[in-house]
Amino acid sequence: MTGASGFVGAAVGRALVRHGYRVRAMVRENSPRTNLAGLDAEIVIGDLLDRESLDRAMSANGVRVKSVCHVAADYRIWASDPEEIVRNNLAGTRNVMEAALAASVERLVYTSSVATLRPDPTAPADETRGATPEQAVGAYKRSKVIAERLVENMIADKGLSATIVMPSTPIGPRDVRPTPTGRIVVEAASGRMPAFVESGLNLVHVDDVAEGHVLALKKGRIGEKYILGGQDVSLAQMLATVARLVGRRAPTISIPRGPLFPLAWANEQIARVTGREPFLTLDALRMAAYNMYFTSAKAEAELGYRARPYDEALVDAIAWFKQAGMIA
Repeated sequence: MTGASGFVGAAVGRALVRHGYRVRAMVRENSPRTNLAGLDAEIVIGDLLDRESLDRAMSANGVRVKSVCHVAADYRIWASDPEEIVRNNLAGTRNVMEAALAASVERLVYTSSVATLRPDPTAPADETRGATPEQAVGAYKRSKVIAERLVENMIADKGLSATIVMPSTPIGPRDVRPTPTGRIVVEAASGRMPAFVESGLNLVHVDDVAEGHVLALKKGRIGEKYILGGQDVSLAQMLATVARLVGRRAPTISIPRGPLFPLAWANEQIARVTGREPFLTLDALRMAAYNMYFTSAKAEAELGYRARPYDEALVDAIAWFKQAGMIA
């Protein structure tokens, strides 16, 4: 598998071990090792942009891999050079898929994202609402659309035995970086989010997403896509739940997106100087115009996928952030 040192990948690696798989995890030389602690896996060094390292990883120590979970991705919502995100995710995905074909891998699960789907204004979106690169908001979403189309083409044209999974918005333990949603949890739990914009998202426990990966590996149909989501929740409801869990007063001020665009622009200019990813970005505001609601009905029906209530995911996320010293 790739991405074992990351947030979702760490959960997937542990789920694979729980289900009895012998796991070989490829990580970069300079990847943080926090999430690898306690993971019963063979660790090999490589890089998604180095095709030879992928070939070596799939046949290391004379043991060929039978299945691949490609979880790793450039998960930045903002970068000083946005096209770097697109280049990384496209090239990395192509290299993994080509290496898997060359190694005659029997099964592959590719971690895409609901970012590749168009929101449905009337109902939770399903797997049929695929977006074009032009419809995707921001470099990250565009990169995932382009990479997903590449995988679909390789399934159709080259016989790649791949199933595609599409996590919604994972939350939970081991969010080391943290992710953009994890940052919202940290800021809200610390009392630094007194207001919110009207938006919505689909929250899912990262461990349920990981179980969904295992189910897709065992039961997923080749060429099919499965949303791995949880509950649709408004941002106001999410912040109120975080406040309740930490004993704070829930924010009640709803502010329009329009006045925030100059602030987001200023944050991005500061980030270009400091190199630190801004908390508020122009693309995030553009995304907030839609309720990102999704249905996992297909995964539930075909894979037996289930997700726990979103507030349980928030409980685990807050507990981990406290332990990590990110929440006082």
